[in-house]
Amino acid sequence: MTTMDYATYIAGLPRVLAGAGAVFRDADGRILLVEPNYRDTWILPGGTVESDAGESPRQAARRETAEEIGLDIELGALLAVDWVRGEGRPPLVSYLFDGGVLGTEQLAAIRLQETELLSWRLVHWDEAQTLVNRAMALRLGAALKALADGCGPAELEDGVPPVGARGTRK
Repeated sequence: MTTMDYATYIAGLPRVLAGAGAVFRDADGRILLVEPNYRDTWILPGGTVESDAGESPRQAARRETAEEIGLDIELGALLAVDWVRGEGRPPLVSYLFDGGVLGTEQLAAIRLQETELLSWRLVHWDEAQTLVNRAMALRLGAALKALADGCGPAELEDGVPPVGARGTRK
């Protein structure tokens, strides 16, 4: 295969988007959510993986966290991977990492990216479910369960474990 043939082959492959975020908590187990100015629901800190720049999902989650809330924190374990079918867009692979428990000083140091975010808050899981959209609630719930169970990352398709995945019926 020539270089031109390979480039044509690569250009013809299906496009998939990638996003990455972090689940931060406080000592009381509340989850940090941010309120974007571009949607009606709250979200976790995170954003698009810049794969053209060679960025990995983990690097993207850390970069986005630093940009959005001003905290540059090494992230912990991968908690969930979700294949999200696109409606009017290519499919998305969403990665959620453990951001850990933020202390008082870290919480006080949060500085929002004012061009994208209106506010932030810490909420318990029951309230978080009312603030985020359904897809985020499913993904976040699976990530929190993986964190609590210490069972490794949750494998999801549109927020739900696929048949045959660990913890599901075959």
